[in-house]
Amino acid sequence: MRIVVFCPNLVGDTVMATPTLRALRQGFPTARISGMIKPNVAPTLDGAPWLDDLIPFHPKSADPDQRMPGVISRLRDERYDLAILLPNSIRSALMAWLGGVERRVGYARGGRGLLLTDHLHAPRDPRGRFSPVPIVEYYLALARHLHCPVDSLACELFTTADDEQAADLAWQRLGLLGDRPVVCLNTGGAFGPAKNWPDAHFATLARRLVSELGVKVLVVCGPAERASARAIVAGASHPDVVSLAEEPVSIGLTKASVRRSALLVTTDSGPRHFAAGFGVPVVSLFGPTHIAWTRTYHPLAIHLQQPVPCGPCQKPVCPLGHHRCMTELHPDAVFEASRRLLSRPSSRRAA
Repeated sequence: MRIVVFCPNLVGDTVMATPTLRALRQGFPTARISGMIKPNVAPTLDGAPWLDDLIPFHPKSADPDQRMPGVISRLRDERYDLAILLPNSIRSALMAWLGGVERRVGYARGGRGLLLTDHLHAPRDPRGRFSPVPIVEYYLALARHLHCPVDSLACELFTTADDEQAADLAWQRLGLLGDRPVVCLNTGGAFGPAKNWPDAHFATLARRLVSELGVKVLVVCGPAERASARAIVAGASHPDVVSLAEEPVSIGLTKASVRRSALLVTTDSGPRHFAAGFGVPVVSLFGPTHIAWTRTYHPLAIHLQQPVPCGPCQKPVCPLGHHRCMTELHPDAVFEASRRLLSRPSSRRAA
């Protein structure tokens, strides 16, 4: 049997899809399971055992084999029996249909119900609006529909030897190897600036963590967050606060750094979910987004959200211009949450 899973388009959603990928592999142990995924998101799943191969897809790729016509042609050539559509887009359903996949399972949203052979309906409230449902459960409903066993709701990630080697080199250059715990800080995100916690708040937090708790601090970042990472380090003005801004950043390097850390303090962005995937304690800072959507069932997680009359608004940019949901989330509250998690007996030491 040949199965293709249309994977989510974002890093965080991909982590939250790992319980579903695990369930699909358990439910179809002898099937060939392929994952269709954006090339820039694919490293999130590096090292995972559930997929036999990946089909890179990006609608604007310079490689014609990765654009929609090329991928549809590949689907037809490989004659997939079953498609599981994790994204809600009509494009994913259209691609599965045009690709000749016999059975197509997904949520009937955005007018795509007729393109599916098996369609589920997302929960709605009495007024007909979509109800906030944890994405982990939202995806798992598709696996349950296919009678796959669900042994756990836990997200799960892996690193490769290359990821760990890159982290070894970076941590050595940055003076992080040793017996002192390392706390990772993560800012930014693809959603938009409304999720960002101010760099000055991060800097204040970092300075207190190293000065009062004796840890070291590493600011992780992607290419788009280098300037912010540098600003946090400059604002903290302490030799034990460093960043990956000058390193060859990658998803693999960030995964390996989070995996070996004692704590992650993060905005509600993709790398936040790496903590759940590796069982690392995490303090998550929420502003414009509903916590319920991205609940990961991680037992070592503290979620902080400053109540404001206008939120959570689910907007990528603050529509009122004041960004109070994040600016009023004070570093003192984040420090206390961090201290609580770091005081646990199981807090990790540096690698």
